[in-house]
Amino acid sequence: MSVNISEIFGSNVFSMSVMRERLPKKAYAEVVDVMENGGNISMATADIVANAMKDWAVEKGATHYTHWFQPLTGVTAEKHDSFITAPKDSKTLLQLTGKQLIMGEPDASSFPSGGLRATHYARGYTAWDMTSPAFVKEMSCGTILCIPTIFVSYNGEALDKKTPLLRSMEAINVQALRILRLFGNTEAKKVTPSVGPEQEYFLVDREKYLKRRDLIYTGRTLFGAPAPKGQELEDQYFGVIRYRVGKFMADLNQELWKLGIPATTQHNEVAPAQHEMAPVYTTCNLAVDQNQLAMETMKRVATRHGLVCLLHEKPYAGVNGSGKHNNWSLGTDTGENLLDPGDTPNENLQFLLVLACIMKAVDTHADLLRCSASCVGNEHRLGAQEAPPAIISIFLGDQLDDVVSQIVSNADSIKLLTSSKLDSGVSTVPVIKKDATDRNRTSPFAFTGNKFEFRMVGSSDSIADANVTLNAIVAEAFCQAADALEQADNFHDACFRLIHDWMTKHQRIVFNGNGYSDEWVAEAARRGLPNLPSMVNAIPALTTEKSEALFTKFGIYTKSELESRAEIMYETYAKVQKIEAQTMIHMAGKHYIPAAIHYNTRLGQSIAAVTAASAEADLSVQKSLLIRCSALLSEASKALEALKVLLPEVDSMENVEEMAHAYHDKIVPAMAALRKPVDELELLVDKDIWPVPTYGDLMFEV
Repeated sequence: MSVNISEIFGSNVFSMSVMRERLPKKAYAEVVDVMENGGNISMATADIVANAMKDWAVEKGATHYTHWFQPLTGVTAEKHDSFITAPKDSKTLLQLTGKQLIMGEPDASSFPSGGLRATHYARGYTAWDMTSPAFVKEMSCGTILCIPTIFVSYNGEALDKKTPLLRSMEAINVQALRILRLFGNTEAKKVTPSVGPEQEYFLVDREKYLKRRDLIYTGRTLFGAPAPKGQELEDQYFGVIRYRVGKFMADLNQELWKLGIPATTQHNEVAPAQHEMAPVYTTCNLAVDQNQLAMETMKRVATRHGLVCLLHEKPYAGVNGSGKHNNWSLGTDTGENLLDPGDTPNENLQFLLVLACIMKAVDTHADLLRCSASCVGNEHRLGAQEAPPAIISIFLGDQLDDVVSQIVSNADSIKLLTSSKLDSGVSTVPVIKKDATDRNRTSPFAFTGNKFEFRMVGSSDSIADANVTLNAIVAEAFCQAADALEQADNFHDACFRLIHDWMTKHQRIVFNGNGYSDEWVAEAARRGLPNLPSMVNAIPALTTEKSEALFTKFGIYTKSELESRAEIMYETYAKVQKIEAQTMIHMAGKHYIPAAIHYNTRLGQSIAAVTAASAEADLSVQKSLLIRCSALLSEASKALEALKVLLPEVDSMENVEEMAHAYHDKIVPAMAALRKPVDELELLVDKDIWPVPTYGDLMFEV
């Protein structure tokens, strides 16, 4: 059935155009003014907006509303309340008041707080984020009006991902405007970071999924031998989309479009059963909200098609994992992109200053940027042959790298490498104008023409932390540049001198080569760049004096908020690894070892029966197989018992940081030791005995 995108796009969103139609002019003007300039709307206007929002939602079939927020779990939360008022004469009215719109009061004690809230102090507040439009979700429990909100404690500490994000956007707006004013730009009133998050994911048949306890409990396969075919032939990437997957994608697009999410790209990714969806760029805050909605919608739509959407960074060993490339740029309300170099970046002083600031920001806070992309699932992906290494570096491309080198070397005049043309040799194909530089897929932070692509974020993770960090570190560099240049007698000379000094000092962060190579690891160490291979190595970056000074200066985090987030990250790492270890113990003890014993028993009985029938029969193959399986069974049993003993020892530790490191250093290797013999047994034991679907079943039967 054909779909008219223009008719359904944003149909489930209480957008600015809907507000303009439904609100009195005075109320609408007040809302717009507060959205653009800050402040509070009056309670009278709040009542008008709430009533209009309720009427619109009821027309869409909504029965309940919720304050939709993003706690520190990394996912979204919602508590549904109906529009129904207290019955009178057996009748009731539907109502949403301004007070209900503006503020809610969920229980804050049941969400992660990292020590910010004691369990017996339960009060928390949600407050309406006017910059993100309300929307309705069509769920199995009914149609729900969702009001995006922040989530804070009774004392005002941020208990969510959105509050620091909004603070960081205000910080970079203020500092970026200072930079623009230095160049005589008095028209721009606002600078906003824009983001386009690419979302990778896997699909798996639901019936097969339900036979895998590891997928159910952890989102990834904790056991599994490689299938005979993986991604070696490189035939999945951009390949023809399978019928069942195509039906899912078509359905997903419609659901996303109704929610105002401009999903534009869909294709097969590198690994079997791996795919990607990417939206058009939008305001940073809205992009974060929409990405959370997109992940939720992907899971819901997959269920309709008898599928499960796997967002884990590494659901299958041996093939590419999934990331979420965070494309970040800065734009003014007048339409100027601060990261657009123009045709002559060598002569564009404003762009060169912005570039120098970003180089300084990324080099100074490489550890913090690495931490912002840390989640447990990313442990299995970063540094592998499909994702950026754990070492932060910037890719500028040949043209900009050459410009930077000339500036650093004090060249008399800065020349620009010109782009060439590409003639395919086919007369019916036009000659193509090549870009000034190639792309580097091994770079964690790559300039791609008019934006930077932060490629480290995990596919299951919220993009909020990464963008809070990007906004904050660049705001700091802008602030330091403005502090220096606002006092200069000769702005042009002072600006170029600052660009030269910062590019010289921070040129070490620029690397255009192969980020996967061992040579780069050695070279990065020589340059003094941090290499934080694990999440537990990266977490301390949150609480350094440097980090505290950065975030407190701009009011993005308090010291206690930073400490709480570090504690939550340690706790999350330990909890996830514990769940995975317990799942492995369950599966090995209940599924794999019994299956191997059954196979060995059957094999032994077969050998005995053949021997009884013919003493001269050659049973060398059967005996060799029995010996091999028995050895692997013994190895698996010993590894299982070792993990059983080790787990309670580590779990009993009281210091959460020490516990996280113990899980990393002891439990993870013990889990690998258990997986190895089980995966080898999978390749020996009869298919009809093996208790779970294999990699081939999961990846190629979708």
